[in-house]
Amino acid sequence: MLKGKKILAVVPARGGSKGVKLKNLRRILDVPIVARVGHCLSDISCIDRAVVSTDHEEIARVAEGAGLAAPFRRPAELSGDRIGDLEVLVHALREMERIDDVVYDVVLMLQPTAPLRTTEQVQATLDKLVDDDLDAVWTVTPTDLKYHPHKQLTLEGALLAFDHLEGAAIIARQQLHPVYHRNGVAYAFSRDCLLEQGTTMGCRTGAIVISGISVSIDVEDDFAVIERLLDKSA
Repeated sequence: MLKGKKILAVVPARGGSKGVKLKNLRRILDVPIVARVGHCLSDISCIDRAVVSTDHEEIARVAEGAGLAAPFRRPAELSGDRIGDLEVLVHALREMERIDDVVYDVVLMLQPTAPLRTTEQVQATLDKLVDDDLDAVWTVTPTDLKYHPHKQLTLEGALLAFDHLEGAAIIARQQLHPVYHRNGVAYAFSRDCLLEQGTTMGCRTGAIVISGISVSIDVEDDFAVIERLLDKSA
């Protein structure tokens, strides 16, 4: 519990993955990435309940071995690659409130695909949500201005064009406003944001800005990159 708020941590980890087969069971420095989330959460004392949302029995078994509960299975209709975070989180929240017979005030989402996260970053996300009375908090990383949306190009057939009309007027980087991209380290939501507003970006959504290297696993090569980074920092 954090300042009177009861916190449910949800780790979404389905069995299907088109990019990397059974991605959530893949090991980095001999630890499955879903287990790494359990280890991280075990060091955060304000978490009241930490569960995995999965449709896969082996993922559930490994998650339980790392301290995550697996009291329900995600239904098939919520396990496809076109299902958003909102549907998964609402299902997990309703299931756990039914199973535990309690009302959770805050839902924390930690995806296994960001194994470089630290407990300090997760705690900062929760603290900001509660201290600033926000609907949601996302962790983000500053986007290099070389990749600013106004500088992006598209190919329409064989012809090159600016993706944004403003792009043609950009001469110097000083004309560009800072932008950020989500890094998947942590998300925190109020119960009202998920159930009443029906969104993961509520009316008042804040951010924890994380500078430096941030890797979210999408493809095979990402595992080698993260393993090198973790091995170097050990």
